[in-house]
Amino acid sequence: MTQTETSGDRTPVSGGSSAEPTGGARAWLVWGVAVGGYFLAMLHRNGLGVAALEAQSRFDVGPALLSLLPMLQLLVYVLLQVPAGLLADRLGPRYTLVMGMVAMAVGSCLFALAPGVEVAVAGRFLIGLGDALVFLNVIRLAALWFPRARYALVSGLTGVVGGTGQVASAAPLAWALGGVGWVAAFLATTGLTVLMALLVLLVVRDRPAGAAGRSTVADPISVWAALREALRADGPRIGMAHHAAVMAPFTMMMVLWGYPFLVGGLGLAEGTAALTLTGLAAGALWMAPVAGLLIGRWPGVRVYFALTLGGSLSLGWLLLVLWPDGAPVPLGIIVLAVSALGQTMAPTISFDFARDGIPASRTGVASGLVNMSGFTTAVVCTVAAGAVLQALPDEPASYQWAFLPMALTTTLATCVLAVFIGRRTRN
Repeated sequence: MTQTETSGDRTPVSGGSSAEPTGGARAWLVWGVAVGGYFLAMLHRNGLGVAALEAQSRFDVGPALLSLLPMLQLLVYVLLQVPAGLLADRLGPRYTLVMGMVAMAVGSCLFALAPGVEVAVAGRFLIGLGDALVFLNVIRLAALWFPRARYALVSGLTGVVGGTGQVASAAPLAWALGGVGWVAAFLATTGLTVLMALLVLLVVRDRPAGAAGRSTVADPISVWAALREALRADGPRIGMAHHAAVMAPFTMMMVLWGYPFLVGGLGLAEGTAALTLTGLAAGALWMAPVAGLLIGRWPGVRVYFALTLGGSLSLGWLLLVLWPDGAPVPLGIIVLAVSALGQTMAPTISFDFARDGIPASRTGVASGLVNMSGFTTAVVCTVAAGAVLQALPDEPASYQWAFLPMALTTTLATCVLAVFIGRRTRN
């Protein structure tokens, strides 16, 4: 007889055991090693930013072609989210994490030794492929090793580690590039990634010892069946709408347009702009574990967090693009601050919603869909902003038109979020 597993919305779902994992020191160790891999993935993801000028000279390419490298890597990451989720469900987190770390190591090695831009592109492709496999499996380990009430907290802490990697990884890599040079710097990150892959293989296990009744590998259902299961459940749909609304805006700014906007759109000095962007990203990190603790104790607060963040971001971005004669500096900073808060809290809330109605053994596809929604929105709006800025004169008001797609998608996603939440409440 098939036992049932209780989801986050207290709805029984088939495919697991009623026994919950208990967490404990071993669970934190497994998660700690896995999230160390996620930190390295963020280093790989953001490493090109500090190496951009040297890469332009090394590969003899212009800025337009160079900008395709991070976009290609991010696009690969987006497109592989659902396949990565399926792979995670089929193989389990341990081996999928190792595969991701190996792919990133090979890509970093190619990028370090690339004689031309073609090999560099192949390297960034492999880095994007490996990056796509890491985050979802850290989230899956949280579902399989910790009790349901701790899932939001561990998801939030995962986001904090990723955000810390995003903020802190630039300085060591910049120092290494200046001190030991291109090849040695990127080969060093390759070596760290290989060591992390070995550590994952030695320490990480798919499930706690003695959890024989709780399978960590999904039942062998087809791709379409897995997608239908995730899309029919209210939780993943709410998570997708929330991630698109609150995660995408600051991701767009951190990937490409935050610094140019602060300098060219708001008129800040270059040093002030860089410090502001870093401070906003770092200053919001503390909210994720706080939200995770609150959600673990009172799951109902997710709805208030989600709608408040979505509504605030929608209003802020609409004001930013519609303000007559250009947005004032205080408004621009406030909108970016709320956007940073939204990006930080997105994993805590979005992925906790995504678990509702889905067995822990099949959270990979649901989490992949949620992650894909946010990053797809970020990529589309980043490219759209670039196209608009290319077509308009180089003046502050051009950024208002460039950010109009982000304002519209954030507002639309928040409206969809409100509809999904209202529909589930009525049911």
